[in-house]
Amino acid sequence: MRGVRLFQFQSIHTQIALAFSALILCTTAILSFTAYRLSADAVTGTSLEYTKELVRQVHTNIETYIYNMESISALALSSGELKRYASLPRQDSEEGAELGHRLSEYFRSVVTSRKDIASLLFVGGQGGMVSDRAGGDLKLYSEVKEQEWYTDARQAEGAAAITSSHVQNLFRGEYRWVVSISRTMPSGGGAGGGVLLVDLNYNVIDNLCKQIQLGRRGYVFILAPSGDLVYHPQQQILNTRLKTERVQEILASTDGTLTFGSGSDRRIYTVSTTRFGWKIVGVVFPEDLARNKRAMQGSAAFWGSLCLGIALSISVILSFTLTRPIKALESHMKLAEKGNFGQRVEIESTNEIGKLSRSFNVMIGRIQELMEQIVQAQEKKRVSELKALQAQIKPHFLYNTLDSIIWMAETGKMEDVVSMTSALAKLLRSSISKGEELVPLTVELEQIQSYLTIQQIRYRRKFTYTLEVPECLHHVRLPKLVLQPIVENAIYHGIKHKAEPGHICITGRRTPDGIELTVSDDGVGMPEDRVRTILNEPRRAADSFTSSGVGVHNVNQRMELTFGPGYGLHFVSELEEGTAVTIRIPELEDQGGTAG
Repeated sequence: MRGVRLFQFQSIHTQIALAFSALILCTTAILSFTAYRLSADAVTGTSLEYTKELVRQVHTNIETYIYNMESISALALSSGELKRYASLPRQDSEEGAELGHRLSEYFRSVVTSRKDIASLLFVGGQGGMVSDRAGGDLKLYSEVKEQEWYTDARQAEGAAAITSSHVQNLFRGEYRWVVSISRTMPSGGGAGGGVLLVDLNYNVIDNLCKQIQLGRRGYVFILAPSGDLVYHPQQQILNTRLKTERVQEILASTDGTLTFGSGSDRRIYTVSTTRFGWKIVGVVFPEDLARNKRAMQGSAAFWGSLCLGIALSISVILSFTLTRPIKALESHMKLAEKGNFGQRVEIESTNEIGKLSRSFNVMIGRIQELMEQIVQAQEKKRVSELKALQAQIKPHFLYNTLDSIIWMAETGKMEDVVSMTSALAKLLRSSISKGEELVPLTVELEQIQSYLTIQQIRYRRKFTYTLEVPECLHHVRLPKLVLQPIVENAIYHGIKHKAEPGHICITGRRTPDGIELTVSDDGVGMPEDRVRTILNEPRRAADSFTSSGVGVHNVNQRMELTFGPGYGLHFVSELEEGTAVTIRIPELEDQGGTAG
């Protein structure tokens, strides 16, 4: 499961390349293995067919050779002199000796003309024997009759009896490897019967079989019906029993193939049975049938690796081609994530990726339009809120001023009424800024001076004031009616409740972050908890801090709407010591002149 998660975190380029590589690797491995197995099976099948053909060839050669030897024995048995010799009552007589001499010459001529015949011998029924050797030390008649080939011929009753390979000992001191063909002479027609022996030279069969090549370790052997080996290239090893053959299984089998053993010792036996019962057996080792097995493996590995390398290269190129537009789309998405909605994806195709790119372009275009609409709506909202807040301040201070004029007129202080009315007229005239949202600081200072004049008259010289703003700052622009609510709150909530006269000081200075205007008084001050909540809880603070529900919170909100977060009011106050209100604004120079 962890491996799956790790694979999921790979890039799509890597995933496609890995998927293609795994598919190609499996396909190449399967195809290479299949090609190798088919080639190996084809070579093995061809080799087996070749082996069968060689075994059939040996089969034909052996049968032809034995048939020829049978024909020679039949020809010899049909000789008139041999029949006369067999019919003599006494084969050791003078007539028998003369006939035997002529027959011996005849046998010798046959053996001399045929190198594949080791010897010819006729054993008569009356104790006489004739061989191809005139001076050979032939064994006794009684000993010859006890040999296997003689008894087999008698049992065959006229048919040819063929023995397996054996050591022939007809002549004393002579031992030859031969295959014996023996046949009885029919006793009818005046013939007295007898057995003719033709010994075949074993080297002939040996040469026939040795010519057959069945791979590096393959061989051919011949098995007699009795289970004796007629021929085997490793006869001596078999005689010592260091090696064995599956004799019983082969004797019980029909013509075809048999498989024995496993691994490197696995053998395939191809069996073919002759008409006289011999089984010609070809033995091959499957590993030898495909002698070029390693070459085939190397070739399959080479071509498989080459195809794999080419296919992997194509898969990497293909995966890169497929993922390149996706990566381009990803980079554009990252730009959009950072707020760049003006860029567009270049569409290079009409497939699914092209459609996705087109949808992305439509989406960011729509987002850009919506954001522009939101910005315009917010700007309109900000202007509307700012105008609404300014409209709130005018009735606020007008109400308080007119209330003071009414109070003075009722008490008969006409000179103060004239002075206050004149100051109010100047205040109202200076508050008109031709519809501008921002006014120069000099206009604010004129307004606040007129306002302080009105308040001094109203409170009977209960406070004094000073304006200490450098002229170099008079050009700075700020929202209208910013100082008046703060000065009003200083009078009402600071100095008004003080027993002795108070003082209000308005100062200004330039800082690295902009301009700071400070309105400070030496009034009664505020507790620390009120300072912390005066701007955070606008409605409660405003209700207790101003008489009209607006004031410092109104001013602070206007400052934030105009200049943004970071600008506005900052309060510092201490009970019985006074309050200082700092106004932070950016340094915006007057470009349109002073409102008058």
